[in-house]
Amino acid sequence: MTILLMAFSGSALAEVYRCESNGSVTFSDQPCGTDARAIEIQDNRIGGSFNQNLPEPASKDSGREDRKTKEPVEASTCRFINSTDLRRYLVREQVVRGMTREHVRRAFGNPPEVHTNPREVWIYQTRYYGALYELTYVYFRDGCVERVEYRKP
Repeated sequence: MTILLMAFSGSALAEVYRCESNGSVTFSDQPCGTDARAIEIQDNRIGGSFNQNLPEPASKDSGREDRKTKEPVEASTCRFINSTDLRRYLVREQVVRGMTREHVRRAFGNPPEVHTNPREVWIYQTRYYGALYELTYVYFRDGCVERVEYRKP
């Protein structure tokens, strides 16, 4: 019954009528006179897809105890970042915990220096007037950013 009401209310909101009466224009969700004209309202949603920044599916036991050894299993560093926040981070050239490698490339570009042992680390250099100003270390675990450190040289 609830689904039927939701479907009915959604279809009622889909039509808008324009009426002119005594020199004024009014809009209504129902015909408001004999001269009522149905108008089409264009979709104003911003493009994009919510699934673009989802991490790979994690195993069922992430963050729980391993049943055989009874030791805690670490949760994945990958996390969902909603599309609005992700766009804002990329525009600001920010890297935050949970981003994928591709997100980091889109924010900072290709890393000039990469280390893989004992863990994956990308190192970026920030230069002002040709002089080295700051080093940015991006640490990865499970293909996602675990932490970001900014260090002076």
